[in-house]
Amino acid sequence: MIEENIKNALLKCAVGFGTNEVVEEFAVEEGELKLVKKKVTKRDVPPDIKAVKLLMGDCSADQLSDEQLEEERENLLKLLKEEKFD
Repeated sequence: MIEENIKNALLKCAVGFGTNEVVEEFAVEEGELKLVKKKVTKRDVPPDIKAVKLLMGDCSADQLSDEQLEEERENLLKLLKEEKFD
């Protein structure tokens, strides 16, 4: 289970992902904390080539050029998109 979670997290890093960052500001009003400001920012995290190398295994990653790694990343992205729609 833990290994599967790690592999999924690594795959997520390899293809990139979006995330929301939330900043909340509180103030004391009438002796209670109240939310006065909330800011949600959507952030895109770009793909990480090092994560692609780890997914492909240390030996094969050392032998591939940057262009080959980029091509493999694109293939992984296509596979993920196909999986989402199936």
